[in-house]
Amino acid sequence: MDLLRVPDPVPTDLLAGLVEVLRDVVQDGASVGFVRVPDVVDAEQWWRRYLAGGWTWVAVEEVQGTTRVAGTVSLRLDQPENAPHRAELTKLLVHRDFRGRGLASRLVTAAEEAAVRAGRTLLVLDTETGSPAEGIYERWGWHRVGTIEGYAVNPDGDVRGTTLFSKVLDEPLDR
Repeated sequence: MDLLRVPDPVPTDLLAGLVEVLRDVVQDGASVGFVRVPDVVDAEQWWRRYLAGGWTWVAVEEVQGTTRVAGTVSLRLDQPENAPHRAELTKLLVHRDFRGRGLASRLVTAAEEAAVRAGRTLLVLDTETGSPAEGIYERWGWHRVGTIEGYAVNPDGDVRGTTLFSKVLDEPLDR
């Protein structure tokens, strides 16, 4: 499995793979900003807007002669003037077909290493309260900051909280 940073402009085949991953994770119950599975056109438009705001990595795998996007993560570096040391980790998405292979860890490590190279020492993220991701981020050295109740509606229509995490990057990146 190869990791690569998404170039600008995004190639058509890579965009199609990102769309597939987004639709898959929303269909599996992740809200990631959606309450229904977006159609292909809406998902493409969303990715085009989203990719303009940061750095995004994808994990790709050759499957029967076709390159398939297995997962993605983004790093939002555009922060306020008083936060040049900070970045936000967003949209860690792994297609159901590729889960359980350590892919999420590899993607987050790539983003953390890029943040260090970009001079960032503090990362923040949020994830749905009660999701398996909370424990995973804690195992990776992220610190739970708190929760915001009633933050977003998930695809099932339930209003859920979000848990905020932070990670200081002045220590070695161990996994």
